[in-house]
Amino acid sequence: MPDTLAQLADKIKACQACPLQAGRLQAVPGDGDPHSEILFIGEGPGQKEDELGSPFVGAAGKFLDELLAAIKLTRKDVFVTNVVKCRPPDNRDPEPEEISTCTDLYLWKQIEAIKPKLIATLGRHSMAIFLPPDLKISQIHGQPKRVKGYVVLPLYHPAAALYNGGMRQTLIYDFKKIPLVLKKISTAGNIETIKTQPTPPIT
Repeated sequence: MPDTLAQLADKIKACQACPLQAGRLQAVPGDGDPHSEILFIGEGPGQKEDELGSPFVGAAGKFLDELLAAIKLTRKDVFVTNVVKCRPPDNRDPEPEEISTCTDLYLWKQIEAIKPKLIATLGRHSMAIFLPPDLKISQIHGQPKRVKGYVVLPLYHPAAALYNGGMRQTLIYDFKKIPLVLKKISTAGNIETIKTQPTPPIT
């Protein structure tokens, strides 16, 4: 019988399967509605997340809350997690081995437990789990794809808007596609038609 989200969270908090566990204050399994239609997957915990044990609680998390509010959602309406559950040292990119270990042990099982209608990837590391490595996020952000039995919507990471103000509007625009994608999924519509809507260029 598959693990529940709560059982997976307990295993994540006790995990010692990769070197990241050595430097963490605490693991960050993810949180939100276990029955959500939408699963957001970021990269990995930062300093604030490591301290508090919850995902997206820093400046990027505040912007994520704003993005959700723009489509009339809150954190309680969705589930948010990361590719790796422990903070990489100095917020470096997670290593391929760390990603594969955490994904195989936990992320796929979280996806199986939630059974979301839509997986929204935040940033290139989570996007790379579902889409071919030669695809660039700058080319396909905001374009829903059917992958491995799921509908995946690649989005920029909210932290990107903290360093590039022009990306803020792009993220807002892409987030506003989420209700349209969910409606298409629910009515068995063609999700590919959504990508024909032009996204404003990043300035």
